[in-house]
Amino acid sequence: MKRLILASALATALASAAAAPFTVKVIGFNDFHGNLQSPGTFGINTTIPAAQRPAVGGAEFIAAAVARLKAQNPNHAVVGAGDFIGASPLVSALFFDEPAIEAMNQIGLEFNAVGNHEFDKGSGELRRLQNGGCKLTNGLPDPNSCKGLGSGAPGTFDGARFKWLSANVVETATGRTLLPPYGIKTFNGVKVAFIGMTLKGTPSIVTPTGVAGLVFNDEAATVNALVPKLRAQGIESIVVLVHQGGFQTSPNVGDINGCDGNLATANGPSDIANIVSRLDNAVDLVISGHTHAAYNCSAGTVDVRSTAGVVTRTPRPTGLPNKAGRLVPVTSASAFGRVLTDIDLTIDPATRNVVAVAATNRLVDRTDPVLVQAVETDPTVKRLVDGYAALASPLAGQVIGTIVAPLPNAANAAGEMPAGSLIADAQLQATQPASLGGAVAAFMNPGGVRSPGFTGAAYPYALTYGDAFTTQPFGNSLVTMTLTAQQLKDLLEQQFVGCLGQTGQRILQVSNGVKYTWSASAAPCAKVIDLTLTPTDVTVYPPVSTGVAEEVVRAGLVLNPTKTYRVTVNNFMATGGDGFTVLLGGTGVLGGAQDIDALIAYLSGGYKAPNVPYDPAHASLKRPRIVQVP
Repeated sequence: MKRLILASALATALASAAAAPFTVKVIGFNDFHGNLQSPGTFGINTTIPAAQRPAVGGAEFIAAAVARLKAQNPNHAVVGAGDFIGASPLVSALFFDEPAIEAMNQIGLEFNAVGNHEFDKGSGELRRLQNGGCKLTNGLPDPNSCKGLGSGAPGTFDGARFKWLSANVVETATGRTLLPPYGIKTFNGVKVAFIGMTLKGTPSIVTPTGVAGLVFNDEAATVNALVPKLRAQGIESIVVLVHQGGFQTSPNVGDINGCDGNLATANGPSDIANIVSRLDNAVDLVISGHTHAAYNCSAGTVDVRSTAGVVTRTPRPTGLPNKAGRLVPVTSASAFGRVLTDIDLTIDPATRNVVAVAATNRLVDRTDPVLVQAVETDPTVKRLVDGYAALASPLAGQVIGTIVAPLPNAANAAGEMPAGSLIADAQLQATQPASLGGAVAAFMNPGGVRSPGFTGAAYPYALTYGDAFTTQPFGNSLVTMTLTAQQLKDLLEQQFVGCLGQTGQRILQVSNGVKYTWSASAAPCAKVIDLTLTPTDVTVYPPVSTGVAEEVVRAGLVLNPTKTYRVTVNNFMATGGDGFTVLLGGTGVLGGAQDIDALIAYLSGGYKAPNVPYDPAHASLKRPRIVQVP
């Protein structure tokens, strides 16, 4: 009898233990962009002095940090919120981002939402990266593909062992999703679903040919339609991986575990808050990306304020409200592998529901002795990174010019970027000769000028090909076309929200000889007050004016609407990218050089030693070129 009682008690205890809530560790990050090497230093917030911010990131340290978190709980999943490729440094981009995929395979990424940059080279190339195989150029394997440093053998590319997910991207020809809508992982008999979501606005920010034949459906509506299907499979624990995001409300100190203002904007809720506000109550966690911001809208959130040098930290339970008004945890891990989000999901096995979420954003700190030791003990990923860096170094290290001051991609109040002005000038030089297009002006989209711009450790600084590629990594080609004066005015008006379908403010970077003024308070399609074009020869160093300034727009009116001008943009813009649909009406279209080649030719032609360095303050560059008034 005693044995029966003991056996019964043991069975009861085991049943009770089996029914007890358990935790699953979810490790999330986003917007890696092929940053195999460290992107530099980073602090937990802006109150940390620059000298005290540690070096962060790098694929080998991401691998060590992920491994440390996985060791804390056998129930774990490593997930991403998109843009793991595209706009990558040369060490990955030169090899078609195969190095980034191989690194993620070794790190152990399992599910990843498709971001907008995954479409930079089109859906066919995305499928190749998923499934493997060499990149073909003119029908033959490209010599920069299939290096195989992280694949099965040299001369091969295995493809992604993780699954890209995109529930809302549908092929018009088949009516099916381009890639799987969700992935499922089982823990202690309980299934957890991870739904992948691409931002709905992708077609307006990538080259149209990259998304041809695809439809991008509403994010929240897509998730909600999947909930009954998942529940039919017995799934109650649901995580959304979405490539869309927000920013902490200014002013704040950008604490990586903050959620200041619940990510609201001056005009209301952010894009990510709008999505969450329409989500079914079944969704337990949202891991987001796209904005390259760090935030943690969860029970671990802190408001960090600095007033008169005194820093206060106020914890507060929070999230973003869903359709039912419940606060849902929403996280983002900055970008480039600087931060990992460490999330513990507590699941009740009886109901299969997530009953608690605890999230913490953690720096991938390259000075952490535990991580340093881990990398030394297992250098597998480091060997991969070093191998590709060695293959890229002959090209990356070539000096192309010298600069006397930083040229960041940060814009002033009017929207002008030092790096953007340089790029626009290079594109004008490449297309100014009559035989190459006869352009009188060039316009560069701001999103194509990548961080940090053209910067160095000390000045004068010898810019390298690798530096240039980091700032301009897309491999676009130049396009010269004819626009009327009215179209020029419309193009500049289309920089602003609400004009001709524009959904985001995108101030174009303009070339030497272009100058215009815009009003911040004016109505959409009526913001451009004046525009002048001064004939300027940028094929000589320094550039020189060759004629008097011509008024194209005065007091908001186009003086000669039908007069025509030859202008240069990149092929992304020429096909309506970033919402600049005015350019679709251009005529006399002529293709040109690659943007990176134009930039290198411009710098090496006039600003490479022994020539004088490039000085952004030189009078011949006629900056500022853009003026903002109230």
